Amino acid sequence: MQQKQVAQISFQLPCFFFFLLISTLATAQFTTTNTPSPPPPTTSPATSPPTNTTSPPTNTTSPTTTITKAVNITKPGCPKQCGNLTVPYPFGIGLGSGCALDASFEINCVTNATGSQTPFIWNIQVYDISDAEMRISNTINMKCFSSTGALLQDDLAWMNLGRSSPYSFSSLNRFTVVGCDDGGIINGRNFANGCPALCSSSREVVEGKCMGFGCCQITIPKGLKYFNTSMISTKNHSGSWSFNPCGYAFLGEASRFEFRGVQDLSDVNFVKKIMDNVPIVLDWAIGNLTCVEAQKRNDYACLENSRCVDSDTGLGGYRCNCNSGYQGNPYIGSGCLDIDECADPNANSCETICINTPGSYNCSCPEGYTGDGKKNGRGCIAPSSNSEFPWIKFSVGMGVGFMSLVVGTTWLYFSIKKRKLIKLREKFFQQNGGLLLKQRISSDEGGVEATKIFTAEELKKATNNYANDRILGRGGNGIVYKGILPDNRIVAIKKSKFVDEDQVEQFINEVLILTQVNHRNVVRLFGCCLEAAVPLLVYEYVSHGTLYEHIHNQNGAPWLSWQNRLRVATETASALAYLHSSAAMPIIHRDVKSANLLLDDVYTAKVADFGASRLIPLDQTHLATLVQGTLGYLDPEYFRTSQLTEKSDVYSFGVVLAELLTGMKPISRDRNDEDKNLAEYFVLSMRKNQLFQILDRRVVREGSLEQLQKVAELVKSCLHLHGENRPTMKEVAMELESLRKFTKNNPWPNGHGHEENEDEVSDLYTIPIDSNTGIDNFSGQYSSNSNTNSSNFSGQYSSDSSSLMYSTPNTNIPLIQNRRAI
Repeated sequence: MQQKQVAQISFQLPCFFFFLLISTLATAQFTTTNTPSPPPPTTSPATSPPTNTTSPPTNTTSPTTTITKAVNITKPGCPKQCGNLTVPYPFGIGLGSGCALDASFEINCVTNATGSQTPFIWNIQVYDISDAEMRISNTINMKCFSSTGALLQDDLAWMNLGRSSPYSFSSLNRFTVVGCDDGGIINGRNFANGCPALCSSSREVVEGKCMGFGCCQITIPKGLKYFNTSMISTKNHSGSWSFNPCGYAFLGEASRFEFRGVQDLSDVNFVKKIMDNVPIVLDWAIGNLTCVEAQKRNDYACLENSRCVDSDTGLGGYRCNCNSGYQGNPYIGSGCLDIDECADPNANSCETICINTPGSYNCSCPEGYTGDGKKNGRGCIAPSSNSEFPWIKFSVGMGVGFMSLVVGTTWLYFSIKKRKLIKLREKFFQQNGGLLLKQRISSDEGGVEATKIFTAEELKKATNNYANDRILGRGGNGIVYKGILPDNRIVAIKKSKFVDEDQVEQFINEVLILTQVNHRNVVRLFGCCLEAAVPLLVYEYVSHGTLYEHIHNQNGAPWLSWQNRLRVATETASALAYLHSSAAMPIIHRDVKSANLLLDDVYTAKVADFGASRLIPLDQTHLATLVQGTLGYLDPEYFRTSQLTEKSDVYSFGVVLAELLTGMKPISRDRNDEDKNLAEYFVLSMRKNQLFQILDRRVVREGSLEQLQKVAELVKSCLHLHGENRPTMKEVAMELESLRKFTKNNPWPNGHGHEENEDEVSDLYTIPIDSNTGIDNFSGQYSSNSNTNSSNFSGQYSSDSSSLMYSTPNTNIPLIQNRRAI
C-alpha cells in the first residue's frame, strides 16, 4: 500500500509542476502586460474596514522601535494615539490634518459606534509602526470544495500599495500555501512564482514542516509594491476532502506563522487564525532620494545626533536612525537624546562607578583601587598590605625598552644601508671616470666653470625620484627626464641604458669638450653625474619638441613657413659646421635626424642627443667604428666601410633638408618599394624632372623658383654616395645663409611673380639645369624590412644590396619639368 502511494505521488508531482509552470508563466505575462499602471492603493474585498475591530497580532519578535521613546513624538497639538497604536512622526493622525510629513504618512483614525478607535491607511488596518516597518492586516486566498469536487468558495487575495507611496512589501514576509491538492501563484510587477502543497494522506503531513507536504513557503523580492494570488487544484480535493476540504494561500510575516500539520488542514477557523496572528510587514522610507542627494536639500529630515540610512528596497528613499548611545525620534523636536546608561544598572557594565558621557559611558574605580571597573573586565581590585610585584611599572619599562630596541635597530639598519649606498656611489664614481674628470677639471681653469659634477641625490630630487610624469622621451640609448635644479633651472637629464667600461677615458674627454661647446644652435651640456651604474648627462631643456614632430604633424604646423624652414635648416647647418670645424676638437654627431633637432620657445633649432657622437683627433680625418645611426638617415658609405667622417653628418643633414622640402618621412611604407626611401625618392624625382610633384605644397607656394632649385641641388650634393664629393657643412651653411638673404630681398610677394593660366596643366617653367656638377653615383639609403621609420642600430645589418646604390651618367637634366600651378 505504501509503495502504491509513493508511486501515485511521484506521478502526480510532475503533472502538477508542469501545470503549475504553465499557469505561472501565463499569469506573469498577463500581469506584466495588463497592469502597466496599478490601481490606487487598496486590497481585496476581504480586508475592507471591519465593523468589529480585532486586536493586533501578538509580536513574538519585537521590531526595533526608538522613535516612540522620545519626549515629543508628534507635532505640537497633534494626537499620538489611535486605539492601541502609538503614531510617531513622520506619521500623523488625521487626513489633511498636517500632522504627518506628507499625505502618504497620514493615519485615518476611525471611531465606531461603541467609541473604539481603529487606525487605517487607505482601507487597510494598521497594527504597529516601528523605525523601519509597518504591520498591517492580512488578506487570504481560499478555495473550498465539496466531497464530490464541486467548488463551494473561491476568495481571491491581492493588495496594491501604489507606485508613489512610501511603502513596499518587506522580505520578512513569505508566500505560504496550505493544502493537500493545491498550488499557489503570486505575481507582481516583474515578478511571478509558484508554490505547490501536496499530500495523498494525512500521514505525510509533518507538524512544523512547511516543505511541500501540506504546506509550502517561498520568499518574495524586496521593493514589491503589488501582488495578486491565485490557486489551482489538480483533483479539487476529492482525494483529501476527508481531512482537507479547503486550500489557502496568503502573504504574511514568516516568524508569525507556524504550521500545525493536519490540525491546520482541517481547521474551519484557519482564516480567522491567520487574520488574527499573521500580519503583512511593509517597509517604509522617506521620498525616493538617497542620503547623499537628500542631504543637499532643505527638506532633509534627519536631525541632530542621528544618521541617514539608505533604503535597501531598490526604490530609493531613506530613513533616520539615532546614533549609538542615543534614542528618541530623529525626525522632530530635539531629535535623538543621550541615553543615560548609568541610570540603569542593566544598561552598563560598570562594577562600582559609572560616568555618563554623550553617546556612551565610562567605568572607573574608587581611589586606591586598580582595574578597569568593568564587570566583564578586570573589575576593581582593592589595595593590599602585602607587597606585590609592580606589574604596571614592569610593563611600562618593558614597553619603553622594546620601543628603544626597535628604534635603535631601525636606525642602525638605515645607517648601514646609507653607508653601503655611499660606498656604492663612490665605486660607480671611480668606475665611470670621476677621478679622471676631476683631475682634468683641476688642470683646466675654463673647465672648472663649464663642467659640473652633479650628485645622484641632486638629480633624484630634481626628477622627483625619476617619476614617470617627468619622462620627456625614450630612445635607443636611454630615457630623458625633465628636472628642476635648486636654482629653478629646468634641465633635461639623460639616463643611459648602458656604458662601455673600456671607453671611460674617451667618455670623460667627450664630456669635457661638449660642456665647453657654446653655440646658440647646440643643446648645451651642463654636466654629468657619475654616482650611478650608468652615467647621467644634464642638458639644457628645450621646450617645443622635435622638428620631426612639427614636420609630420597631421594637423600641420602653422609656423613652418618656407622662410622658417630655410631658417631652421641654416641654424642646423651652422651648428654642425661649428661642431666639425670650430670646436676645440672636431665632433661628429653620427645621428643627425629631425628627431634630434629640438625647437625652443621661438622655434630656434638646437642640435641635441650626442649619445652616438665621436671626437676626431686633429691629426685624423676619420674613425673606424661600429656602424650606428638611424634608418633613412645613415650614410651608405659609412654603413659599407665603417669609416666615420664628417661627411657622414653631411649626408644625414641632406635627408633632413629633404624632409623640410617635401614634408615626407625618411622611410615610408605608403610609397612603393623603390620610392620607400626618401633620399632615393628625392634624387630619382630630380632625374625624372618630377621634383615639384613631391615638394610640400606650402613650400612650392612660398618659395621662389631659384631658391627651390638651389636648395634641391644642395640636397642632391649632400646625398652623394661618395663622401669626398659632398660639400662640407661649412659650405652648406654658407649656401643656405645666402639663400636666406635672397628671401629677404625677393621682390615677388608669393615667391613666383605672376603666374598665368593657373588652371591649365601645361608646364609653367622648363629651365635646363647643368648637372655636370651632379653625382656619378648616389644613394637613397637602402631598403629595409623594418616597419619603423626611425630606429637605432649598430653592428651588423643585412639589407638588399640591389637597392643600396644606383648610378646615373652625367647628363644635362632639366630640374623642373611639368610643374603645375599650386
